[in-house]
Amino acid sequence: MAHYLTDAELERTAPAEIASFKGPVPTQIVSNGEFNPPPQTREQRRVESRINALAGDLAPRHGLSRRRFLATSAGMAAAFLAMNDVFGPVFDVSRAEASTPGVADARAQALAGQLVVDVQTHFVRDDFKQDGLLDLAKYAKQHWNRALWGESTLARYKFENYVKEIFVDSDTKVALLSGAPFDDPTWNLLTNDQIATARAAINQIAGSRRLLGHAVFTPKKAGWMDEVDRAISTLKPDSWKGYTIGDPLFPSKQGSYWWLDDEKLMYPFYEKIVKAGITTVCIHKGLLPADYEKSWPGVWEYATVRDVGKAAKDWPQINFVMYHAALRPFLETPDAALTEFEQTGRIKWATDLAEIPAKYGVKNVYAEIGTAFANSAVANPRFAAAFVGTLVRGLGAEHVLWGTDSLWYGSPQWQIEALRRLEIPEEMARKHGFAPLGPADGLVKSAIFGTNAARLYGLHVKAVLGDITNDKVAAIKAEYVAMGGMRSNARYGYVSRA
Repeated sequence: MAHYLTDAELERTAPAEIASFKGPVPTQIVSNGEFNPPPQTREQRRVESRINALAGDLAPRHGLSRRRFLATSAGMAAAFLAMNDVFGPVFDVSRAEASTPGVADARAQALAGQLVVDVQTHFVRDDFKQDGLLDLAKYAKQHWNRALWGESTLARYKFENYVKEIFVDSDTKVALLSGAPFDDPTWNLLTNDQIATARAAINQIAGSRRLLGHAVFTPKKAGWMDEVDRAISTLKPDSWKGYTIGDPLFPSKQGSYWWLDDEKLMYPFYEKIVKAGITTVCIHKGLLPADYEKSWPGVWEYATVRDVGKAAKDWPQINFVMYHAALRPFLETPDAALTEFEQTGRIKWATDLAEIPAKYGVKNVYAEIGTAFANSAVANPRFAAAFVGTLVRGLGAEHVLWGTDSLWYGSPQWQIEALRRLEIPEEMARKHGFAPLGPADGLVKSAIFGTNAARLYGLHVKAVLGDITNDKVAAIKAEYVAMGGMRSNARYGYVSRA
């Protein structure tokens, strides 16, 4: 199995943790190694420059260094002010939040108790050895100051840092731990057993239901239904995760791609999980490069949603959750997709997903927005607004789920803040029939952040929030804050070399 990035591509990248701007919000797209990150755009450079300028101006008013200011709620507000300055008024933020001590903190404290359920999170197993995916040590030591980088790069993708970034450095209350299938099993980030073990460990330590877990299923692979039976009887996953494209690394040489509506292959699986009562099926869709027809020949169609409608109609007992909301654009920045949207009113594959309920008369299709929202919000917030508006208009706010694909992107707090503050520009809303997203804790955003996932996963909101408020993780977070702990604003992976 080859590395994600070639040596030539690596020469055009740099480790994100030390090469990217440590601002509250990323100012360029970060790759976890599965795609070559595009160069920082002119607008992103302007955002970065504006954040720097605001930090230089405002940090002294708070009695803080520039670095500490950028790790505060006021610094986060400054970042969204900078994005509005460059892209126009897309985010709900006031200058008082950034400039007046206490204003941003008051807002943050008021929202800190919000139910945020992140249904797409990751870390890697302790014995993960495939350094081509994540380990930047060799590259970093060749091209950067060894002392700056340190020795243990994979630690930042493992259990302890996962707990810190997800539960301590963000407002995430409950997370769903996920995995992915590879034709070469040595590339698996976590096995199904390891996901179940991590879930049990965190929940036991916390004393509450902080972590949910997937079981990855792999149609067409030998013995895959036996693994489903084993998962049902011993692992008891909260939901299932599958990749209709097969191996997400490269177009599968083993032909491990499949359709959701394949009656012979998939319907016996659906019968089994309905009987077991584990009826949420999460599917990776979208996220293919611009040259997908050439680079993924014979496979790319499996990343579309053409198979979702029939499967959902035939199996109303099952919740079909499309991860990344089937957004096709991945490697390129959203500018071209925004132009296409403005001309046609459509977003490749995401609009197709949003139209399924009306076309098939179903109510069991959901969109999860991890990575798709993150990259859109960083590269062009107007496209992020169009993307979320399209999903809410077609699927309904009660069928959109929050996910961040962290910890590839570091702490997910900046993504949480981006959606809390996002509003669809008035002219876009009028033209395309989008309803307002509303306040951070309003009905629409509260549904996306938590209540939708709570419904799917049997979480009783008041009970969950009550348990979490008093659990061990909450105590750890309170101690961390009291001792002056702050977000690192670090991103993990690769960025395009300046």
